[in-house]
Amino acid sequence: MTAPINAQAVMDFLKPRMGARFKTWVNICTHCGMCADTCHFYLANNKNPKMIPSYKVRFLKDILKKKGRVDRAYLEEIYKTVYYECNVCRRCSLYCPFGIDIAYLIYVLRALLNSQGLAPEGLARTVLDYKEFGNQMAITDEEWLETLEWCKEETADELVGLDIPIDKKGAKILYTVNAREPKFYPQDIMEMAKIFHVAGEDWTFPSRKGWDATNLAMFMSDTETAREVASNTFKRAEELEVKQIVVTECGHAYRSLCYEAPLWLGYTPKQPVVHSVELFLDYLKEGRIKLREKLKEPTTVQDPCNIIRNGGLAEKNRLLASMVSEDFRPMKNQGNYNFCCGGGGGAMPMGGEMKKHRLASGKIKAEQIRETGAKIVLVPCHNCIDQIRDLITEYKIDAKAVHFKEVIAEHMVIPKEMTPKED
Repeated sequence: MTAPINAQAVMDFLKPRMGARFKTWVNICTHCGMCADTCHFYLANNKNPKMIPSYKVRFLKDILKKKGRVDRAYLEEIYKTVYYECNVCRRCSLYCPFGIDIAYLIYVLRALLNSQGLAPEGLARTVLDYKEFGNQMAITDEEWLETLEWCKEETADELVGLDIPIDKKGAKILYTVNAREPKFYPQDIMEMAKIFHVAGEDWTFPSRKGWDATNLAMFMSDTETAREVASNTFKRAEELEVKQIVVTECGHAYRSLCYEAPLWLGYTPKQPVVHSVELFLDYLKEGRIKLREKLKEPTTVQDPCNIIRNGGLAEKNRLLASMVSEDFRPMKNQGNYNFCCGGGGGAMPMGGEMKKHRLASGKIKAEQIRETGAKIVLVPCHNCIDQIRDLITEYKIDAKAVHFKEVIAEHMVIPKEMTPKED
């Protein structure tokens, strides 16, 4: 027998979340099926009717009808649906004739599971790391500073005068990264330092909690931890008196700081949050960065759900891609209507338990890429780029995935005064 669930606790959890929108969305769905073909899980799984977005939230109506009297096995069934069959990408909401936000309802179910002690091990572990270390990779302040010093030493010989400033008070930009960069991809930090140097930017890193812009707690609906993580960044911004916060090429990091944080914090921070896509586009438009040449191979661009559909940067993302490419080929469903890659919503940090599901659902993205004939996929998001690299291998696509910063750092014009003299 499965362990019993406290029905009153379930209802007490749901009650404060049952506002007008919640009740409307739960009750108004007519199961018309217009959301079916919008879902990459549905399409990639031979149009299995159980994968239709409106079917995935059936649990809420059922739980309310049963007044919370469910068992552990029932919650585990919910777990499989809300984590293995949904990336909370919100594409289905664009096509719903009633504007039902399926992703919000999925988040309510994830929050309910979390309140009952059911959460993916990979995400739960990052929550503990956020609380103790302030970042998802359990990097200590000492390790963070040592990594920055090493990046500076490795890069200093390439550009005269290059610096990686730390805790520079009054700088224009507080730059934040995905913790995977200092852990696994330090070249990302070096590339960004080069771009900032050539652009003549006034920027800084914070020395302690707040430099990791990611917020994986958001994906398991742990609002308390999500609030703490976002607060760390804005506290550093206030202490250093910066004018804006710039986020590395990461989708959910941008969405969490720019759009969710004001709700979690209960106020609107005074520093605007800017995604790297916006920053790079401004640099190229203003001539602060000039390219020696554009990419000659055919390219396409990934539209990460959390900076495009949930972040409003569709046109800027497409324009930036065209500015660095001679042969730019947008995907058939582009911008706000692009399909999720299958790596979002916490899928990547869930690790092994999610891998076969995300690779299977990513079949739709793989087909999109293949149809363009592109040899280079420009990807302004860490979760997306890891997923797309896996898809390229899984589906044997003749292409590679790169961040914008890599392309710009490799192809930008280096002023003579910054070019090291040969011995």
